[in-house]
Amino acid sequence: MKIYTKTGDAGETGLFGGPRVRKDHARIEAFGTVDELNSELGIVRGQPEAAAFDALLRRVQCELFDLGAQLATPAPAEERITARHVEAFEAEIDRLEEELEPLQCFILPAGTPLAAALHVARTVCRRSERRVVTLAAQPGSSIPANAIEYLNRLGDLLFVLARVANRRAGLADDPWHPH
Repeated sequence: MKIYTKTGDAGETGLFGGPRVRKDHARIEAFGTVDELNSELGIVRGQPEAAAFDALLRRVQCELFDLGAQLATPAPAEERITARHVEAFEAEIDRLEEELEPLQCFILPAGTPLAAALHVARTVCRRSERRVVTLAAQPGSSIPANAIEYLNRLGDLLFVLARVANRRAGLADDPWHPH
């Protein structure tokens, strides 16, 4: 099987079990940005210091494939991302925050290469969330019930992971000071 099909050369693509749509359609933007987030997590996992987070990040990558598949399907038959996934993120955030000092101010997305890569993944996650919100607002569109909440909590988790990565490397948060 060839990787290229030439069916998208005119700027359209097919949805799973659905019609062909323009490549800038809100649904394509939503699952495409989730795919971009998944690739960013691959970069995070490539950092040597990420080994402690690897199992968690791999699980998230698999879940993002599930979410992307659901977003690529106009009327998915089942919900693959559920409240259980959101609750798992919350438990992980609570566990990791035990290592951290409470935030007193905004912090800069900086520190170790691992923390910086996690911050980039966090911002792509927030963009994914915005794209799913846009899709949800389209007349006649359906999205997985927990998609927005899942991405929102994942963004929180990536932020906490970045802080933990810096903490474990002996770096303090870098506070933002307005100029």
